[in-house]
Amino acid sequence: MEIFLSAVLGELASRSINFFISKSSKPRVLDVEDSLQRALLQAQVIIDEVTGRHITNQAMLQQLDMLRDAMYQGCYKLDTFRYQSHDEKYAEDQVTQILEQLEDALDNLSSMILDVKELVVFLTGYPRLYHQPYNMHLLLSNCMFGRQMEAELVLNFLLHTQPNGVEELEVLPVVGPGKVGKSTLVAHVCSDERVRDHFSEIVFVSDHDSKDEELTHLWERCVKKCQNSRPSKYRRTLVVAEVAGDINESEWKRLYAASRRCMTIGSKIIITSRSDKIAKLGTTRAVTLKYLSEEAYWYFFKTHAFGSTDPTMHPRMAYVAMEIARMSNRSLLSATITACLLRDNFDIHFWCKLLAFLRRFIKWHASSFGEHPGDALNQNKPAHLWSMVRTSKEIVVHHQYDCSSQEEVPKISLASVMYGGVKPPSGKFEAIV
Repeated sequence: MEIFLSAVLGELASRSINFFISKSSKPRVLDVEDSLQRALLQAQVIIDEVTGRHITNQAMLQQLDMLRDAMYQGCYKLDTFRYQSHDEKYAEDQVTQILEQLEDALDNLSSMILDVKELVVFLTGYPRLYHQPYNMHLLLSNCMFGRQMEAELVLNFLLHTQPNGVEELEVLPVVGPGKVGKSTLVAHVCSDERVRDHFSEIVFVSDHDSKDEELTHLWERCVKKCQNSRPSKYRRTLVVAEVAGDINESEWKRLYAASRRCMTIGSKIIITSRSDKIAKLGTTRAVTLKYLSEEAYWYFFKTHAFGSTDPTMHPRMAYVAMEIARMSNRSLLSATITACLLRDNFDIHFWCKLLAFLRRFIKWHASSFGEHPGDALNQNKPAHLWSMVRTSKEIVVHHQYDCSSQEEVPKISLASVMYGGVKPPSGKFEAIV
């Protein structure tokens, strides 16, 4: 009896201590939550102002990029605190740990805002790029999310003019892993009116088109995908070469020599590749792309999934979206497809159904083939996919390729086959992603 009473009293004491910690911590957590929310709004105002301007100062770009990362981290920690309670495994005794994470995020973000406070004054001196639309998801559709600094580096390289008498053909390497957005980044910058006014023609080259021919002659025979309607009097040419791997040094020398003979002063070359060895071919430092951080990826995913709807009004749906984002392997392609699917089917039952399907499918693919399906797709390896409506149907992606907007594209989309219930034709077929 004495042992039993001691055990009961010990349990009651333990519960009382936990209860005291929980009761005393919660008001403090709410205070930190409120302070973090205000700091995030301040950071958002600065970031929105930056996104709409053409900034050329590299030091300022780096500092603002650090502020952007701190904002994404703060949003991620805050959303985790708000929506994690909808997880059945969530425990009340995690309040103290969450408090520490929120305070760290708040301290980091507050110090970053103070650091850029003086820079905000100088922002008005930089020209605006476009008017910001009302909804953030529309803004993200018109910019390179998470790549603002890299986009400015590419833009500054293209618009920079060499001093008189210098005839060097400038080369900018853009390197990074597969499906990280190298070609998309360059295409986005090349669509800028200032770039189109600066070059009389923009030529895109891919070594996938070369077959057995030498890379040296590729750009001369490729189709001009972008042409300025108002030709520049300087006749400058921009060649964008997309290379899958390495370039043989002798082949590169021939390409470079041929380009110098054919291209006028002021013309430039951009090379994109998955290989870091391409960096040594540049006349300037390479632009390196990496996958988005988990925090930045969630910000992108959430913004597209909810559109103009406030996620705090739908906490359970926000939790489901957060779980789906965590399984997407930080793939921007997956985020664009899946998040838009969620936005078009704004219903908690559909979202939960999609979450359950993805959990089963990704677990099966990992156990069967030893990797996430997104990794196989990124490396252009065969990937086995499921249909959410017809679970017995298995789709194998054998090959991926790019095509011009002028070419005829497949009528079937991969998203409609996987999630929309569209029955694919028997045997081999093509689908657009």
